[in-house]
Amino acid sequence: MALDPEDLYEVDSDVPDLGGAVLLHYFDGFMDAGSAGKLVAEHLLNTSEHRVVARFDVDRLIDYRSRRPTMTYALDHWEAYDAPELVVHLLHDVDGVPFLVLTGPEPDHDWERFCAAVRGLVERWDVRLTVGFHGIPMGAPHTRPLGVTAHATRDELVGEHRPLPNRMQVPGSIAGLLEFRFGEWGHDAAGFAAHVPHYLAESTYPSAALHLLEAVAKATGLNLPDGDLREAAREADAEIDRQVAESEKVADVVRALERQYDTFMEASDKESLLAESVEHMPTAEELGNQFERYLADPEGYGGSTPER
Repeated sequence: MALDPEDLYEVDSDVPDLGGAVLLHYFDGFMDAGSAGKLVAEHLLNTSEHRVVARFDVDRLIDYRSRRPTMTYALDHWEAYDAPELVVHLLHDVDGVPFLVLTGPEPDHDWERFCAAVRGLVERWDVRLTVGFHGIPMGAPHTRPLGVTAHATRDELVGEHRPLPNRMQVPGSIAGLLEFRFGEWGHDAAGFAAHVPHYLAESTYPSAALHLLEAVAKATGLNLPDGDLREAAREADAEIDRQVAESEKVADVVRALERQYDTFMEASDKESLLAESVEHMPTAEELGNQFERYLADPEGYGGSTPER
């Protein structure tokens, strides 16, 4: 029996006209190297006034035993419960343009029904574009320009970002499925993945988040504040440089990656690691293996882009 996707959410009765707005989305639970996507979502919510305009039924979508929410015990009683929330926030950019941010844990169940539910909201509010963002580990040094991989339902939405010249199979995500289904349904959707040096994948890396924010702003036309995130990136970069300088082992890794990166750049005369010639690109199988290794054991992941 087909279940109604609208049963998965409740919508605020006082939502303004959002025709032509953009919906951004970030879900906890999938790959997010450097917490890049999480930092962007938190930055947007912390720097702009917002309110919830739609709320999903997490009891139907989340497996609590695989991701147990936090409870606080005080002396002789339970004091608090941090209930998970999967909600759509309404925000406004610096120029007062409204946009939406869907955040919360990645659903464990009913992916297709969830996608249909988000489609219902997109069509209800006449959303013109949905955009996802996160970080991926790459064999690149933090001392060189960071890259961003872009993908979309139409070539025009990718913009100046150069696509990968290979095909690969990687573990699925609700963000990926949303973009895929929206393409089938004739809705514009895009996604951005910031390249995070693999040795920083488990750290909080604001520089990658800043690159994501800039990519999202350019793709959507939104005027998004970046001051706080830019300052956090400067402080984090300074701390990373200090720690690298204090560890010869880490410094050796960085220097090796710099040599590899510079060799690629000299050969290709391009501006990013993934803009190099196909000759120097890792194969789809090699990249896929790295994704799978990272997902299987994030803490033990130490891979780098294979030398060619």
